[in-house]
Amino acid sequence: MTSTPFTTQADSDDAECLALTRSLRRRGTLVLSVFALVWAFAGASGTGSATDAVPVAIEVAAALLTAAALCAGYRRNAAPSPRTVSLPRNWARGVGIVNGVELVAVFAVIAVSNATGHPAFIPVGIALVVGLHFFPLSRLYDQWQYRWTAGLMTVVGVVGLVLLAAGLSGESVRAVVGVGCAVVLWASAYHLAVRG
Repeated sequence: MTSTPFTTQADSDDAECLALTRSLRRRGTLVLSVFALVWAFAGASGTGSATDAVPVAIEVAAALLTAAALCAGYRRNAAPSPRTVSLPRNWARGVGIVNGVELVAVFAVIAVSNATGHPAFIPVGIALVVGLHFFPLSRLYDQWQYRWTAGLMTVVGVVGLVLLAAGLSGESVRAVVGVGCAVVLWASAYHLAVRG
């Protein structure tokens, strides 16, 4: 990369770092928002039949919240992030490993829950797996916000487990866990979109 008399290598490196930070910020907003939408729809399915007013209202609100998060994350006049990310060496490989382990764990939760005749544990187990996977991602993406995302999603999973143990129906637990996880993910998406 060549530099003009008015552009130093440091300026070029700073520009690349800012571009990467913006790209990761947008990608994070997209992924978090879409998965919040999925969780919201899962939660809505535990509140009644597909034609009842409550699940439809949850789904409409979820679609609007997701669209608003994406608009906030991809707006052209977004202020630059207050800091640039400092990614560890081989961060992309680490992210791939963490996401691969998460995927295997999610399938294991589904298989074991179904095989043992306890499908009500599926949303709880997935919430725990997804929550825990944000802990290493917070370091790999240099996004401290993902630590509270991890903590809150893990808490939602534990609450779901307690509710199941207390005898709450599987549908009610799915509603609580689904909507709870969606709210956590939307909060994270909005934070990334607005604050960086």
